[in-house]
Amino acid sequence: MQVRRAAPDATAGDSAPGEWRSRSPRKAPWLRAALPGRAARAGVDAAALGVALLIATLLRHDGDFYRVDLSGLLVLSMFAAVVHTVAGMRFGLYTGRWSYGCFEEIAALAKTAAVTTPVVFVLDTLLGRLVPRSAIIGAGLIALVLTAGVRYTVRLLNDQRLRPSPEAGTRVVVMGAGEGATQVIRAMLRSPFSPYVPVALLDDDPTKRTLRVMGVPVAGDRYAMADVVRQYGADAVLIAIPSASADLVRELTELAEPLNVDLKVVPPVVELFGRTVSVEDIRPVSHADLLGRREIGIDLAAVAGYLEGRRVLVTGAGGSIGSELCRQVARFHPAQLVMLDRDESGLHAVQLSLDGRGMLDDRNLVVADIRDQQRLDEVFAEHRPQVVFHAAALKHLPLLEMHPSEALKTNIIGTYQILQTALRHGVDRLVNISTDKAAEPVSVLGYSKRITERLTAAADEAAHGTFCSVRFGNVLGSRGSVLTAFAAQVEAGGPITVTHPEMTRYFMTVQEAVRLVIQAGAIDSSSEVLVLDMGEPVRIHDVARRIAAAAERHIQIVFTGLRPGEKLAEVLLGPNEPDHRPQHPLISQAPVPPLDGAVLSLMDPTAPRQDLIAVLRWLAESPALSPAREAPAPVPAARSGRNRLGVLRQPEFTVRQGRQL
Repeated sequence: MQVRRAAPDATAGDSAPGEWRSRSPRKAPWLRAALPGRAARAGVDAAALGVALLIATLLRHDGDFYRVDLSGLLVLSMFAAVVHTVAGMRFGLYTGRWSYGCFEEIAALAKTAAVTTPVVFVLDTLLGRLVPRSAIIGAGLIALVLTAGVRYTVRLLNDQRLRPSPEAGTRVVVMGAGEGATQVIRAMLRSPFSPYVPVALLDDDPTKRTLRVMGVPVAGDRYAMADVVRQYGADAVLIAIPSASADLVRELTELAEPLNVDLKVVPPVVELFGRTVSVEDIRPVSHADLLGRREIGIDLAAVAGYLEGRRVLVTGAGGSIGSELCRQVARFHPAQLVMLDRDESGLHAVQLSLDGRGMLDDRNLVVADIRDQQRLDEVFAEHRPQVVFHAAALKHLPLLEMHPSEALKTNIIGTYQILQTALRHGVDRLVNISTDKAAEPVSVLGYSKRITERLTAAADEAAHGTFCSVRFGNVLGSRGSVLTAFAAQVEAGGPITVTHPEMTRYFMTVQEAVRLVIQAGAIDSSSEVLVLDMGEPVRIHDVARRIAAAAERHIQIVFTGLRPGEKLAEVLLGPNEPDHRPQHPLISQAPVPPLDGAVLSLMDPTAPRQDLIAVLRWLAESPALSPAREAPAPVPAARSGRNRLGVLRQPEFTVRQGRQL
């Protein structure tokens, strides 16, 4: 960005409206600002070395001061100071490589002492034995203790200066004494303006019972929470375990509820993505923490291998899954990240979350509809993606039950066209986002997504790279999710509507789901659907009760009954899909019978609703189909000799039986 310079005689206050003010005077170079502090460190270390030589010489002479050659000692101390300073610069003591008083600096200090001592020993010999030889060796050790002691003292005083007052902040009992707790306690105690003051720790590990973290003691295990809160007068309990599961968070929440304290939590590992925990990360326990929080391991090398430096395209980039895909893929530094959606507002939001600008001036933001084949060809020709994540889809079950033709046009035809285009343009890897409703499908949404799994399997038979589907359940916090709906109902004053008291669903946060989707993309598979482990199913009624109990006023829960196409309990794997996990403990790989795209020419979106649903069910449940098998249409929706879609031409991939892998 250009900066307009002010006229030589202009002042900051004389700037005309709309004119850029001139830059402030250039600050002193960084070296000029840092040099006095580094020189002071070197001077203190040199003085400590001189004192160490004096102490060691006195010890050698049994404390007889008159036997010490002061002039010789002074000369040797000057030479020793020069050697120590040069060695210290070599090991980074005085070049700003380490923060003052850290463990790395102490290690560099030990290396400096190890070099300085023998060099001074040789110099003393060349200069005529100015001090006893044993004093030089002892001085090296004494100097190391003195210089390390000075650093420890300065750091301790600095920590005390930064430590917040216990009366000013919220007194916190921290659950967990591991690395996450250490990071968050250090963050709390390194700012005098910290809103939190840790007073005690809780940890179930008996070996940590006498541990102190920056002076904060471990006072017991989780079951001692009530006594510790009372003993230390705590106002809040913080769960400082980034790897804590939803089960652990629920248990600790139940223990804290009767204590009348605020319950806080730090983000899970998947949200931190390798960075340290800070005070700003501390937040109240959310329903996502109670339902879908899991530690997701990821093979960073494998993921980086297919994303770093590659051209990546995400369809449905403005949606919940698509936008999180963009955010997480961006961390692996792709050569190009193309974000495609027909919703321009969604694209604006995801760009804003990535670069903070949201200017909508990037060619990698693509407004397009996956139902438009010509537009897809234009996009793929311009950007030449190597990896595609296909997240664009219609996902609301009741609406698709009423309008199955839209499921056909978007979920099925749109996916088919993405697959065709990817094959024509040589995409190396494609990941199709599916849903648990594709396992034993009984709804239009389930039928359509099962058909896309089969079309993807057929495309994999024809592709040189890997085309696979990834199946998972409900995503917490996504648009239209149960938590979002319940929150809106509570805000409106209720009631919360639940279809059935025994209905259960699988839950996972959007960050966890996308993390596994990205990991699944690195797996080599052949005509398979990759099914994410969602943990244990949760009763929707329990979720509703917890949300109603947290509301400020009484909220009624009303049961409305199952809707058409809705299951009482979802499953992740169908009856003929084994739970086989050869490459990742949280990802099952199930074979998918391929479906040749030629059969889509039988579909007629203008057919009666029930007829169209019957054809969708037939395509979802039929055995593997190839052009060699001419399967008759079972219902009038399939009209022989006519293609009423208007968007499909000759299918561009077919099932190739017996492909050599």
